[in-house]
Amino acid sequence: MLNQIRIILVEPAGALNIGSVARIMKNMGLKQLVLVKPHCDRLAPEARQMAVHAIDILTNALCVETIPEALTGCKRAIATTARVRDSPVKLESPKEALPWLLHPHFHTALIFGPEDRGLSNQELNYAQRFINIPSNPEYPSLNLAQAVAICSYELSQLVQQPVATPEILSDSASLDHLEAYYQQLETLLLKIGYLYPHTAAARMAKLRRLYHQAQLSEPDVTMLRGILSQVNWALEQNTQD
Repeated sequence: MLNQIRIILVEPAGALNIGSVARIMKNMGLKQLVLVKPHCDRLAPEARQMAVHAIDILTNALCVETIPEALTGCKRAIATTARVRDSPVKLESPKEALPWLLHPHFHTALIFGPEDRGLSNQELNYAQRFINIPSNPEYPSLNLAQAVAICSYELSQLVQQPVATPEILSDSASLDHLEAYYQQLETLLLKIGYLYPHTAAARMAKLRRLYHQAQLSEPDVTMLRGILSQVNWALEQNTQD
């Protein structure tokens, strides 16, 4: 099940950190590393030095431009954050949330933010659940590699424990399919005046949480997208009349 989990680093700035993350992943049995708009060379000498025997993780790492690209094919995603940013989302500990990522039949993802700022509210919107690693409140922000190490260790321990076979949700919607629906929904809601440009992000964040709770299937999303397409067609017909 560890082979199904992607470790996603958003805009990592340091080659040393990327190399350290690769080594940690190798230590704990994780293989899929995805870098979103990295600000350094993943194969730089510093990265190789820290990776030691995990050069294959660096070499096979996928580099993409956006978080939705990194999540292509995934059906579950957890984001890590050091603090609450005026958001009603529930923060969970690694022990509470990480078992949800372990599934033998589909890809899942664990998202980490940039070293200097963590994940923004917009970036957090791409996840369905959220982890906060308990730490000293006087200095709660962990180094990127440290955060990956803690979560990777928890995942490695989980797969060694005898657990019931996870429920097979083969028809659950992939996150890229959901993201396409959210973009289509936002466009239509702006068009009809339900959303306004200056408040659209906050409203859409609430709608995303609503749909994530519903755990939509692929047929569900296909049906919803069909409804939006028909509504948009009807609007255009009325405009022409």
